[in-house]
Amino acid sequence: MPQWSRIHQERRLGPRTFPLAFCSFIYGMAVQLRLTGYQAGIFRQESLSGFVVSVGNLTSGGTGKTPAVIMLARWAVDRGLRPVVLSRGYGVPLSGREVREVCDGQGRTVEIGMAGDEPSLIAREVPGVPVVISHRRYDAGLYASKRFGSQFFILDDGFQHIQLKRDLNLALMDAADPFGNGRLLPWGPLREPASQLKRADAVILTRAGRHVMASADRTGAVAWLEERFPRIPVFYADHEPDRLIFPFTRRVCTPNYLKDRRVVGFAGIACPERFKKTLLELGARVIDFKGFRDHYRFERKDVERLIHIKETVGADYLVTTEKDWMRASLVAPPYPELGCLCIRFRLLSGGEEIFRMIQDGLQK
Repeated sequence: MPQWSRIHQERRLGPRTFPLAFCSFIYGMAVQLRLTGYQAGIFRQESLSGFVVSVGNLTSGGTGKTPAVIMLARWAVDRGLRPVVLSRGYGVPLSGREVREVCDGQGRTVEIGMAGDEPSLIAREVPGVPVVISHRRYDAGLYASKRFGSQFFILDDGFQHIQLKRDLNLALMDAADPFGNGRLLPWGPLREPASQLKRADAVILTRAGRHVMASADRTGAVAWLEERFPRIPVFYADHEPDRLIFPFTRRVCTPNYLKDRRVVGFAGIACPERFKKTLLELGARVIDFKGFRDHYRFERKDVERLIHIKETVGADYLVTTEKDWMRASLVAPPYPELGCLCIRFRLLSGGEEIFRMIQDGLQK
């Protein structure tokens, strides 16, 4: 597996990065043509009847969009807004303008293979909120309006989906590493140039607990944002381990349960090393760790191999992320020592201003 998280830090041209740089140039031209098409009115934007808030980012993952969507959905439910989550359903086979109902908000859901890991995770964490997927979020929104009477729409990973107009555009950035090497895909992690942050109504710097809140980081991401986009408010959030679940025994523990435990970890997310770091910060003794590519489709042999490694090295537990468990659960043999660590998205001081922005928008 290519170590993309490392490649996306490389700034110099070399034998490995030169072909990637060429592909980035072609990709950048395509992105610019698309943006120009919308700016010139060649491509039409569509509007839904209701309030639309988008949660997205500029990079290829790793900023915590899914926990942020879950947080917003819970907030909306608490205020009686009847929200719906609209998602692309990454990796799910959808034909044309097909719309698929992942969750009806009454506890009925489709299996993860028909929904994707992120929509399935959202449906599980906020069972009272409908989740609908489609390559065209506008079609998903129309469906939700007719089916559920929804008028509060949350776009999961919607920053690049400019086909649909939104009332509030939230851009998430990793506080410690906002743009990697600053290059476009595939050489770098950027889906579009950093200048496109101008479309954001607010920026949320995630994993900010140990970085941006320190005054020394004022020379980093915060200073760059203040210089380039002084009118865009910047908020801070952190990802906190919330609970440790052992699905096959239905045992739930606090994250601190991992302290001094011998653990084999694995993750198939944008930056697997971050999950390893989280385990270490919880005091786990990480005996071995396996990284997979983002959204990796686990096979039974993968999980069996990981179990074999865990038993060979004499570890106490095999631990993965909640999102990876959603995919691994389709093939995993019953194994009581297999656990998943759940993460909570928490806005730091001043973050409640985001909810005020939503309230103000709803009153217009």
